Amino acid sequence: MKSIQRNFFLSGLLLATTMVFAQDNANDEDNSTQSNIQQYTPSKLIGKGQIDIKWFNNLYTQTKSTFSEGKEPRQTFFTSTLEAYTGVGENKRWNVGAIFEFRSNVVGGRDALDVFKFDGEDNTARSGLTSIAPSVKFVPFRSVSNFSIQSSFFIPLVDNETENGVFLDQKGYIWQNRFFYDYTFPGNKWQLFSELNSELSFGDKEDSFANNSLNLTPGVFLSYFPSSKFTVLALAQHSQRLDLGNDFAQNFTAVGGGAKYQLTNALNLEALYTNFVRGSNTGLGQTFNLGLRAIF
Repeated sequence: MKSIQRNFFLSGLLLATTMVFAQDNANDEDNSTQSNIQQYTPSKLIGKGQIDIKWFNNLYTQTKSTFSEGKEPRQTFFTSTLEAYTGVGENKRWNVGAIFEFRSNVVGGRDALDVFKFDGEDNTARSGLTSIAPSVKFVPFRSVSNFSIQSSFFIPLVDNETENGVFLDQKGYIWQNRFFYDYTFPGNKWQLFSELNSELSFGDKEDSFANNSLNLTPGVFLSYFPSSKFTVLALAQHSQRLDLGNDFAQNFTAVGGGAKYQLTNALNLEALYTNFVRGSNTGLGQTFNLGLRAIF
């Protein structure tokens, strides 16, 4: 299905709970002045010997696309991503780990929540573990700890991208590089987080619509903290797929907003909503997400 994007970062209505079991450090100046929701952005790396586990679930559903006019039979695509990292070396500059992706998709006008039936019904549903990726995160500049890069190499596990008219996942190798940066303004009331996600897809053109293309997705998230335990935010993202020989270009733009609340020292709750407001060769839907994060 050419209208579907991989891992649209933090899009949709995100009900993401972040559980942080971090080691206390009385000598860490940042920990004494910032809450967990202020500290643990994707830009920040964990220390040597720590383990960071993230479970992120994304539900994308659409009844409109740029391929036709008016409403279409509903299509829903669910992605569950498990990431695990551990800190290596000194000064929180290197993390190594792996990413696993499981998908469940339903088409043909089926209800959005049918993705959780995993019934594999002919012509309307498919599901399964679709990719694994060794991954590394690093801080390239010692003096800029709030700028980091995550580099991952996705290995496809699907035999066929589409079967009986149901798309599951891309069948191709993907080299993904995500550039993270966050900045907390003086007073700790405002925080800016930005990301540039790049995905180079390669392989036989016949295997995937995305092979031999480069996807670039910049995003900006602006947060305001009425208190250290609560924040409201606005976000905007754009994705542009560049044709490197596959005769398929694509782009979309999404906007949204939400809130985060730190329920306890260990538990954070996050809610976001975004909508695909425009695009070319893409679906025009919305996403709903649920995530958990644990740092030991």
